[in-house]
Amino acid sequence: MTGSAAHDSADVAAVARDLAESEALFARPRVEPDVTAAYGEHPDQVVDFYAPRGGLEGVPLVVVLHGGAWRAPYDRWHLTPFAGFLARRGFAVANVEYRRGSEGGAGGSGAGPVAGRWPETFDDIATVMDALPALVADALPQADPRRIVVTGHSAGGHLALWATARHVLPVGSPWRLDAPPRLRGVVAIAPIADFTTAVELGVCGGAVVQLLGGEGELKARGESADPSALLPTGIATAVVQGRNDIVVPQAVAEAYVDAAARAGEMVGITLLEDVGHYAPVDPGADACAVVAEELAQLAY
Repeated sequence: MTGSAAHDSADVAAVARDLAESEALFARPRVEPDVTAAYGEHPDQVVDFYAPRGGLEGVPLVVVLHGGAWRAPYDRWHLTPFAGFLARRGFAVANVEYRRGSEGGAGGSGAGPVAGRWPETFDDIATVMDALPALVADALPQADPRRIVVTGHSAGGHLALWATARHVLPVGSPWRLDAPPRLRGVVAIAPIADFTTAVELGVCGGAVVQLLGGEGELKARGESADPSALLPTGIATAVVQGRNDIVVPQAVAEAYVDAAARAGEMVGITLLEDVGHYAPVDPGADACAVVAEELAQLAY
């Protein structure tokens, strides 16, 4: 087989794996939450809570941020099987919804859903993270608020990293915290973690550019939104990444890990062989157990 033919064969295999993984995840039935609470007036400003199975008390809380390129068609429901899986593993779980891009494209052009809203997407993540202690006290008393770990997949991985870096935001940012958030750590799953690399690779059809409001905003807004620009955080951080991910390629995660190292911070990265983009959040895949183990190592 020639080099070109081998490359084409690998591409076909990667596409087939991606399709199989996405179909498996999105075919799983919803897992209904135990309690839903609002953290704002917009319909998307809600959190679904899952109590730990087995009647456990004083357990770690995992905050879950879903992906979907910050676009409206992808909501929290596709991660409810993942949330249910974590609850069965003994965690308390908060599955967060947030405002995403419009359905009709920029300016209502009908060109398709755009990625994210500036500043609303970030407003929501900051608001819900600040509101969680009070929400959890009411909705999920089994959770130990001293042991919170944040996780997110894809665009949600970006938001998870951003949520743990708000104390590093530029002075004057409305989302900035005066001190690091009280978190045990963050597990970012196939995250859009380095905007420069993501833009170069055209990740998710230019979603990063759309999230920030256009190419003209990349530099200015990127300073407040790009996890690679918000380092070091001083918070334990782990990345889980499939080597065969063609949605958010390995190079994006590695660029973030490299940026952290340059900033004097060590970020752990677990690269999973023969794994694409969706398996790490699919309870039917072995990769999902790896994510749960990473969460447990930070939480306990």
